Amino acid sequence: MEFLKPKRLQAGDTIAAISLSDGAAGFFPHVYETAKRNLETLFGLNIVATPHALKDPNWIYNNPKARAEDLHWALENPEVKGIISNIGGYESVRILPYINHDLIRKFPKIFMGFSDSTIQLIGFLNARVVSFQGPSMMAGIATLKAYPYMQESVRQTLFEGYTGLLKAAPFWNETNVDWADSDYAAKAHLPLNVRQGEGWLWLQGNSRTEGHLIGGCIEVLEMLKGTQWWPKPEMFKNAVLYLETSNDVPPPANVEYWLRNYASQGILNDISALFIARARDYTPEMKEQLHQSVLKVLAEVGREDLPVVGNMDIGHTMPMMVISNGCKVSVDANKKEITLLESGVS
Repeated sequence: MEFLKPKRLQAGDTIAAISLSDGAAGFFPHVYETAKRNLETLFGLNIVATPHALKDPNWIYNNPKARAEDLHWALENPEVKGIISNIGGYESVRILPYINHDLIRKFPKIFMGFSDSTIQLIGFLNARVVSFQGPSMMAGIATLKAYPYMQESVRQTLFEGYTGLLKAAPFWNETNVDWADSDYAAKAHLPLNVRQGEGWLWLQGNSRTEGHLIGGCIEVLEMLKGTQWWPKPEMFKNAVLYLETSNDVPPPANVEYWLRNYASQGILNDISALFIARARDYTPEMKEQLHQSVLKVLAEVGREDLPVVGNMDIGHTMPMMVISNGCKVSVDANKKEITLLESGVS
């Protein structure tokens, strides 16, 4: 399966910051400005807001069509080389009826975000354009100076076109500086309540396989099921599926129920590997239950052979690795290695 690749970034490029779901950037402008400065100082980028990106939360909520028009504006603007979501949210699925997916294919550009931005990431994949699950402006980029691992992942993936081994973060946390803190900018460069990285957990499998990456936030993917925007069956064929849970902390039992739907669709029989993100705000017991639920559903469909890697740095904990949707990775369960086989940018 072939995907168009956007051009890699370089210093001096213009990036559009966009609000496709939540209006937090307009409510906490100092957090947005901190993120903007980080991209300017760390990577030499020029950051512009899309026409409605800094509107207040009520306006953003009440104008889904304008949010879609912002995406069109960024795609069609020849000065804009990439697009980064300001923040996730809960209802960017509402903009889909207004999206011109032909523009995504016509103007392939870097798009990065996570959580509710899963909606747009899947939209890019449906248009056969590589997209990137990674830090958003306010959840990640604003604290980028605190996480060299995340800085390196952004640089390697979007600027350098990295291929090679992927590595677990040396430390992680799930505590953010309060956005309402008057000293936010001064504190954002320091990680809070750091925990030693325990590495990725190889939960099952004893073979080497490969496939293109597809996935996102599992609660957000639920909003797409049964709609015309849910990926076609061939999109999951031999894919490496990755799933993360949000800070809504869905019970592991709910994840089990949702995965049974994937099994019923035949998805779990079609994929070549499965990645599960480190779950935010889960107790150790909940994390164990989550992993056991995943293995239980796989056993129900006879996929004890499927390589499954848990505890990955691809979700709502920080720092997070940038995932190149549509690009091939190899998963070697014997060597316990994950290798990015192709660059996400041209």
